[in-house]
Amino acid sequence: MPFTILLTDDSSPMRKVLKKTFKAAGYSDSEFLEAADGKQGLEKLENQPVDIVITDYTMPEMDGLEMISSMKKDPALAHIPVVVVTTEGSSEIIDKFMEQGAHGYIKKPFTPEQVRDLLVQILGESDYDAESDGTDSDLDF
Repeated sequence: MPFTILLTDDSSPMRKVLKKTFKAAGYSDSEFLEAADGKQGLEKLENQPVDIVITDYTMPEMDGLEMISSMKKDPALAHIPVVVVTTEGSSEIIDKFMEQGAHGYIKKPFTPEQVRDLLVQILGESDYDAESDGTDSDLDF
């Protein structure tokens, strides 16, 4: 089932990696929108419905935590699941995201299998090819 996924990260190469990872994880038919920070992400959300937001924590202009907070205050956006992608591993940071309403997090570095497992929990089944082993060999970086 195709989904509309908003990738919010200030690094264009990381958005590309995320997109390829999501495709390898079984979400190849999904539509991907991109934003370079939380402010741009919110603008995208105002103009097009999405099924899930994937956001980085550390970004200029508006970070991921601020973006989630803004989304949860807006009744039109509050229902959209959010997953945080971060290098932060401290339970304090993760707890902040979960308290703000994040549905989960992915710690960098990550594998397509980790991404798929979390997204299946949130969105339901993907079009994952069971013959794929979910390793980096499936990716063309």
